[in-house]
Amino acid sequence: MKFSISHTDPSSKARAGEITTDHGTIQTPIFMPVGTAGTVKGVHISELTDPIKAQIILGNTYHLYLRPGLEVIEKAGGLHKFNGWQGPILTDSGGYQVYSLAGTGRKIQEEGVKFKSHIDGSIHYFTPEGVMDIQRTIGADIMMAFDECTPYPCTYEYARKSMDMTHRWLDRCIKRFDETDPKYGYNQTLFPIVQGSVYSDLRKVSAEYIASKGAFGNAIGGLSVGEPVEDMYAMADEVTDILPKDKPRYLMGVGTPANILEGIALGIDMFDCVMPTRNARNGMIFTTQGIINIKNKKWESDFSVIDPHFVNEVHGQYTKSYLRHLVRCEEMLGAMIASVCNLRFYLWMVGEARKEIQAGTFTAWKNRMIPQFMHRL
Repeated sequence: MKFSISHTDPSSKARAGEITTDHGTIQTPIFMPVGTAGTVKGVHISELTDPIKAQIILGNTYHLYLRPGLEVIEKAGGLHKFNGWQGPILTDSGGYQVYSLAGTGRKIQEEGVKFKSHIDGSIHYFTPEGVMDIQRTIGADIMMAFDECTPYPCTYEYARKSMDMTHRWLDRCIKRFDETDPKYGYNQTLFPIVQGSVYSDLRKVSAEYIASKGAFGNAIGGLSVGEPVEDMYAMADEVTDILPKDKPRYLMGVGTPANILEGIALGIDMFDCVMPTRNARNGMIFTTQGIINIKNKKWESDFSVIDPHFVNEVHGQYTKSYLRHLVRCEEMLGAMIASVCNLRFYLWMVGEARKEIQAGTFTAWKNRMIPQFMHRL
């Protein structure tokens, strides 16, 4: 794999780059649709390519491990062959899902994590070594190290102990990664994850430790878990000052259009979030003019297209009135249309950000677009 930076913004840390993988090239900054169970909810694989124009998608280690299970995925020849997506795939480590299982009998120890399946209550164990083996079997191009995602708020002492354990788990992940080989004939790489909650000194320690490992790329985790947005930006800003400038940086689980554009300004290259599809299923549509709650009565007799900027795409095939009807009736098609529209907007947005970085005008463009994109129509 290779990463190169072609342009940087003169008034921020934003940069335009390119990641080369065995499954294709990713132009950064990039948003990655989340495919929890091997599918981006409500979206056909073909739609990810056109009209959405996704370049990389996510798979979820925890969910794929439970269903369909590693035996099925390996028999299929890996996740790419199982779901038909031929572009790059990134898998998370399952650490966030383990974090979300707090209160269900989950037990975190030095060896790993004991947890109950949310499906049938069966007991399972994740260790750093086991998570590496799972991701080898899934066949992701980019694998994430096993970490603990700290809750917000948490005490300084808890955050420090959790960070130290995450670092020890990282060393075990690297060892297991180095002593195993890819299963399907193409290269895989491992991203460590910076932790430290909202404590500046811990974030700096963690970023320095992660940077010392010389990984192909690095991730920033444990943010977008309820902390004030100002803290999220401050932590990302400090961490990107430390992580190597010649390696891709991934801010996990973020977020709104404003979060992504501000993250790009802070030197982040890769983003993911369930928001475009989850909010689509609840009737929230992201457009170039602002945010629409399609359930509102004001759209009942609005026969204009969903977003005139994309008049020749899905947004132009349906009216706001018709989409409101589908969503209110809980028709599957409504969630599908809304999901495609939202993902297309997100991929368009990061593509426009890339163009502005290349032109040297990103900061001024970002400052104009954030109020527009976040305006409630």
